Amino acid sequence: MSRQSRGLRLITLLISVFCTLWLIIGGGWLLSLGGSAYYLISGIAMAVFTVLLLKKRSCAFYLYALILLATAIWSYYEAGLDFWALAPRLDIWVLFGIWMILPFVYRQLAAPNKKSTALMVIAIVINLAMVVTAFFGKDPQSVYGTLNLQNSGVEQPGANMPAANWEAYGRTQAGDRYSPLSQINDTNVKNLQVAWVYQSGDLKRADDPGEITNEATPLKVGNLLYTCTAHQILVAIDAATGKEKWRFDPKIKYNPTFQHMTCRGVAYHEIQPAVAPGNAPVAPAMCSRRIYLPVNDGRLIAVDAESGQLCKDFGNNGTLDLQHQQPNAYPGGYEPTSPPVITNNVIVVAGAVTDNYSTREPSGVIRGFDVNTGKLVWAFDPGAKDPNAIPADGQHYTPNSPNSWAPAAYDAKLDLVYLPMGVTTPDIWGGDRTPDQERYASGILALHASTGKEAWFYQTVHHDLWDMDIPAQPSLANITDKDGKTIPVIYVPTKVGNIFVLNRETGQLVVPATERPVPQGPAKGDHLSPTQPFSDLTFRPEAKLTGKQMWGGTMFDQMVCRIMFHRLRYEGTFTPPSEQGTLVFPGNLGMFEWGGISVNGQDQFAIANPMQLPFVSKLIPRGPNNPEEPGEGAAGGSGSEAGLQHMYGVPYGVELSAFLSPLGLPCMEPSWGFVSAIDLKTNKIVWKKRIGTIRDSGGPIPLPPMTVGTPMLGAPITTAGNVFFIAATLDNYIRAYSVRDGKLLWQARLPAGGQATPMTYEVNGKQYLVIVAGGHGSFGTKLGDYIVAYKLP
Repeated sequence: MSRQSRGLRLITLLISVFCTLWLIIGGGWLLSLGGSAYYLISGIAMAVFTVLLLKKRSCAFYLYALILLATAIWSYYEAGLDFWALAPRLDIWVLFGIWMILPFVYRQLAAPNKKSTALMVIAIVINLAMVVTAFFGKDPQSVYGTLNLQNSGVEQPGANMPAANWEAYGRTQAGDRYSPLSQINDTNVKNLQVAWVYQSGDLKRADDPGEITNEATPLKVGNLLYTCTAHQILVAIDAATGKEKWRFDPKIKYNPTFQHMTCRGVAYHEIQPAVAPGNAPVAPAMCSRRIYLPVNDGRLIAVDAESGQLCKDFGNNGTLDLQHQQPNAYPGGYEPTSPPVITNNVIVVAGAVTDNYSTREPSGVIRGFDVNTGKLVWAFDPGAKDPNAIPADGQHYTPNSPNSWAPAAYDAKLDLVYLPMGVTTPDIWGGDRTPDQERYASGILALHASTGKEAWFYQTVHHDLWDMDIPAQPSLANITDKDGKTIPVIYVPTKVGNIFVLNRETGQLVVPATERPVPQGPAKGDHLSPTQPFSDLTFRPEAKLTGKQMWGGTMFDQMVCRIMFHRLRYEGTFTPPSEQGTLVFPGNLGMFEWGGISVNGQDQFAIANPMQLPFVSKLIPRGPNNPEEPGEGAAGGSGSEAGLQHMYGVPYGVELSAFLSPLGLPCMEPSWGFVSAIDLKTNKIVWKKRIGTIRDSGGPIPLPPMTVGTPMLGAPITTAGNVFFIAATLDNYIRAYSVRDGKLLWQARLPAGGQATPMTYEVNGKQYLVIVAGGHGSFGTKLGDYIVAYKLP
């Protein structure tokens, strides 16, 4: 036997021995935990195969063919014809089988036997046929249907905004993310081309925290776009050419302990012009049109929309100090990351408070300031006995009050502002929370915008120990019920995947949400709610995760994921945090995030982009690696929302992480992200499709750019052209889909990650589509400083 022949034989035997040992050891461990017996049985079969191979018996090939056929049957039983679920179950087996029947390899392994080779070929073909059928067949995770588009004729909130503009974060302050423009439509969107590209020059700095993001949705008023960069530099851009007109740098004061370096957008307000005697209009004064810029170091700045100069009659020379009367004020402890709500009289401002660091954090107080002067008009402190009490000089708001970090919505006719509420921090421990801290946590809060008085509150998670705050701007619409009555509703997307639908006037449920029993058994010293509300309109999987749904790039890491799954505590949604380690599904990232959904109230449908990615939450008792107090010189904050979160002041810290395989791939099988349409007349999901590839993920196993369904950060927008646009995915694309059936109509490569919500507007008779492409630090997408605009030729 030649050296080459011996080498081929040795390689084959080594692969066989590796597979045998991995499957027997890992399969035995998995079986002892109550998991599938398949891996141990296949490992034993591989051990016999290896012995036969050593003896050069041709019957080894018969045995391997039987292993392949049995694996095909088992895979179909567990995964059906789902391509991405089948792939890791079959890939290694098929590749090793192909290797062994290569003539130059086969001759070195056993005496030639045409029958055994033929059986091997048949088994390989059966396995490949399953995979090919799954790839070209209907996706079992998708929902196929067609929206029936019919104009309701019902006037919608925000309908008075000029169609050519996009004047608020969600286009209108109703948070609908719907544009009445139709020049770009489902028949011509395929012809979109780049109109211009803008680069701000604001890139990641050496002392930035890990989560530096470009989540902004620009505003368009008149002929200008207004947006903020990651470091909150405000820029005004010509809407037709992409040329910068002016910029304002607030010179943010920050350090790496900030949990976020984020600006989701700015707010616009036009002061009503004065009228001279005889109704003659008065020329607009300086700062009659203003941009309000939230800054992560705890400031709100008013800037003249025309010149980019400070509005010095607002606050202190144009600046409001939002740290005023804050307890435990430190850099990054309180961060206004979302644009405020603007009424004719009041600016409603809220902000993020550092998650999971300590019990000595700033307040999540919500405040209303005079829109012209910046004078404090009212306060609503969600952790105080009297939420509307304003502290006297020298006093402060309530530490660790629940905060509202996501964008709010506003109904001008009702003068109600709708605030998505978070939970008092530390988020993952609640044993010491007071009733006052629980009262307004993790729910939707409606306040009278002029006074700050409560109108109503609906709680979506009781005694939240999972950081399942409301993460997204709610959306308002006027919907016609089956009796033809118009109902003013609010749609509240949540991390759990429920979309709560309430009468926005009264706070009463429009779509039922029943209280259901949830897992019990909290960590020592804590307690749990026996039930949680579950909306009938939901994207949350009804069935619990099982070992069958564990995934990986190969059968090897898939088996490890199964072992990890069975070692964690998991009894379904709302399984409590534990020292053992709890699988949190839907995970901390949430099925919905800050982007929200797009609602077309005119045609009575919504477009949503839910995602599903399990996380692991493990409580860490106090000890050498998790001390009672921060070390000397600690500045506060961890600079991250993943890894060990110290939660100083409570009995535990917590380790938070995505549930990943040893190769860094999610342990739950795809899809991890969808786009979907909801019929708002029936509150039913009409269609649902995967979105996103892992082409740009840079993972350890390169996979082809096929649609797998990825997590997302950002929202869809819809238009009267029966098309919706979305970026948001892990790959660097912006896409357009038909609202009718979810068919992909167009996609374009972006120069960096598009973790933002697009917007659209019209200028000089042309409709433009714009997306901020700057990437997201903790999401792992490519960072940049781009704004890209598209239009038809």
